[in-house]
Amino acid sequence: MSIGSGIALLVIGAILAFAIHIPIDWVDLNVIGYIMMVAGAVVFVIGIVLYVRRRGGRQPEERGGPDDRIVTF
Repeated sequence: MSIGSGIALLVIGAILAFAIHIPIDWVDLNVIGYIMMVAGAVVFVIGIVLYVRRRGGRQPEERGGPDDRIVTF
């Protein structure tokens, strides 16, 4: 979920920063786009770290003798 959200924030921020050139007096779309891209990168990195942490902690464990191997997690 957070990896997809980070990518979505990056894409929306890039569209606001680089593709939309509408002059609005009370808001700067370029700055909002850059802020969204930074936030998306942070969310993406946090999502990757959490995914690796959740995935990397489990090692298979063998039980039994040499003839009847049962692999459990």
